[in-house]
Amino acid sequence: LSELEALMERMKRLQEDKEDEEASQEEMATRFEKEKKESLLVISGGICAFQFNFVSFDDEIVSTDVSRYIEDPGFGYKDFARRGEDHLPTFRAQDYTWENHGFSLVNRLYSDIGHLLDEKFRMVYNLTYNTMATHEDVDTTTLRRALFNYVHCMYGIRYDDYDYGEVNQLLERSLKVYIKTVTCYPERTTKRMYDSYWRQFKHSEKVHVNLLLMEARMQAELLYALRAITRHLT
Repeated sequence: LSELEALMERMKRLQEDKEDEEASQEEMATRFEKEKKESLLVISGGICAFQFNFVSFDDEIVSTDVSRYIEDPGFGYKDFARRGEDHLPTFRAQDYTWENHGFSLVNRLYSDIGHLLDEKFRMVYNLTYNTMATHEDVDTTTLRRALFNYVHCMYGIRYDDYDYGEVNQLLERSLKVYIKTVTCYPERTTKRMYDSYWRQFKHSEKVHVNLLLMEARMQAELLYALRAITRHLT
């Protein structure tokens, strides 16, 4: 099977498995912890290490001097936990959601900005041509949800009602490298990394991926910030 056909087959199989039998809460929690730990092994800028299998793009990495554009050149993303730790922190989305908590608080702090942000999040999350490369009338919901939730997983955010086994089945290693690089270290992104995943997909579909990653990251950051403000206010 081609990369595209294999992905569509996995999507179909996931849907059939979900209809036959749903995973228990304990199983879903275990799968989240596994995915969260593995996300720390994804090294941006070109190396993806899972079970000692490596995909390397080091020869293509371009050193970009961005210090002239920012006040603090040392400011940047850091993994939310150190590798090797047994108990990694988890932000349970059900305890503080954008819809039930963040939206109302940000509207209080800055009138109407919550509506604008919510519209932007929803628009990008639901954005689809209902296509996958040459295939039409395809429901891409499962795939879009996996992309969005994987970004939140990298930030330690867990949705109790989501089976993270879907992430591992739908997002191949090179795509996970790309996701972490674009989301956490965008200046390290290279064309070779962009070309390495979903080779049969249209550029417009890959642009949708980038938009979804950026909005997922922004919402994750807002959730942490707004939760901290809520705790301070109460």
